[in-house]
Amino acid sequence: MMIDKGLSSREFEDLIESHGEHIDFVKFGWGTSVVTKNFRAKLDVLRAAKVDFYLGGTLFEKYVQQHLFDEFRSLCESYGCSFVEVSNGTIDITNHDKGEYVKRLSEDFFVISEVGSKDQATSDTMAPNKWVSYIQADLDAGAVLVTLETREGGKGGICRSNGELRYGLIEEILSAKINHGDLLFEAPSTELQTYFVQRVGPDVNLGNIAARTSYRWRRFDSACAVRLCWTLNPATATISKYERKSRRFPPGHPGVRPRSDG
Repeated sequence: MMIDKGLSSREFEDLIESHGEHIDFVKFGWGTSVVTKNFRAKLDVLRAAKVDFYLGGTLFEKYVQQHLFDEFRSLCESYGCSFVEVSNGTIDITNHDKGEYVKRLSEDFFVISEVGSKDQATSDTMAPNKWVSYIQADLDAGAVLVTLETREGGKGGICRSNGELRYGLIEEILSAKINHGDLLFEAPSTELQTYFVQRVGPDVNLGNIAARTSYRWRRFDSACAVRLCWTLNPATATISKYERKSRRFPPGHPGVRPRSDG
């Protein structure tokens, strides 16, 4: 997942034109989708390149906090979203209530949920078994992918205040009976990205990758084709993660596409 923090329209168009065939998702962070001039022009660029997108979970939380859930649904419909993100990382929504939102939105969209808090103290005291429980609950509610929170600055969620990964937590999650392909690890730093590729494997899903660095992950090394949620090396990758999960997507959906031999 490549995150757009507010790129200019021209920069965005150039990026998608150059690397769009290697991008699965673009996430429009925070509220950039409602304050960016000519935002719909960006969506036209993505549709032309057959790249999917979704709005940041913080925007969902803002609408819910203001009791505007139906308006959020309408906004996503007006943009033609296939995917939506549901999270509770910044406001007080219980995980049970978050699951109910996942269930309701999954009637009309593919839901990508997020587990973990942006608040450092909350994250540090959240036990591994709670993470596993919340992940499974979101999947049971209908989420097609669960994101493990890390702030774009490399703190909070699965990381400590000094940016160090909570290795014990990750091992607990990986050892649980959860398909690793159903998880997206937010990894904004090179160190985190490298660790997850080495620990989980070349099919690991990574998110919160800065737009200006997405092209650098075309290849991890000469022996390992890196398969991320947002990019793959067409020369060596086989099939999309979403092709393996095609039962969750309609025929012909951009997420169900074979490798490119270009």
